[in-house]
Amino acid sequence: MATGQKTGAVQGRNQGPDQGFVYLPLILGWLVPGAGHFLLKKWGRGALLAAAIVGMFAIGLAMQGQIHTAAKDILDLLSMAGDLGTGLLYVVGRVMGWGTTLPQETTADWGSRFIVVAGLLNVIAAVDAHNLRTGRKAS
Repeated sequence: MATGQKTGAVQGRNQGPDQGFVYLPLILGWLVPGAGHFLLKKWGRGALLAAAIVGMFAIGLAMQGQIHTAAKDILDLLSMAGDLGTGLLYVVGRVMGWGTTLPQETTADWGSRFIVVAGLLNVIAAVDAHNLRTGRKAS
């Protein structure tokens, strides 16, 4: 009898990550940096990721980096895909008209790279939140 209770308790624990909408941390983490980890109550990791991603995005804009809106060649397409990784930061940047000037200096080009890397880091963080939610990764 005690063995059956342990088996049921282990099965209940294993079913936990698969219940509910498991893609919510992925989607929320992509839209708002760190939000996927906040949803999973990983406060420290979420705060660190949010600060790093928003900070890199802001530094990129401060360096007069460009937010890519159209793809003229393959490098612009890849840069735009990286920019889209910032989620709502990309949308807000486009609506506010940030990052629309063409790079005139080397620092502006580096600023554009900061924005792209912020987007790529955000995608990695969102996938990490999804893996934590599904149980593929231990906390």
